[in-house]
Amino acid sequence: MAAEDDFKITQIIDNGQMVQLTLIENVTTEPISQKQMIIDNVSRKLDAETKEQVMPLLEAILQAQPTINIKSYQQTQITIAMPRSRYEKIGKPQVGNVITINLKRI
Repeated sequence: MAAEDDFKITQIIDNGQMVQLTLIENVTTEPISQKQMIIDNVSRKLDAETKEQVMPLLEAILQAQPTINIKSYQQTQITIAMPRSRYEKIGKPQVGNVITINLKRI
């Protein structure tokens, strides 16, 4: 991860004196099909001649399989607790807002 990353606030718990923010890394991912991941991985492992022979067979086998889309990236989630005065100094961010966290300081 970079020194600073953006996190989206997913939950705020405020007990009056302390505020707890639950954050998830603000990364948008596109689902990738399991079939495509298999084809890409097999393709990287084979030389050109073997690839010409194997890939049509592999693609035919995978056509009969259901398409399963998976997320290709697991997001980081963190929880921060701070005094209410500090929360107010950073502008009282709300659920859905994006804030930048300096990860070198954590």
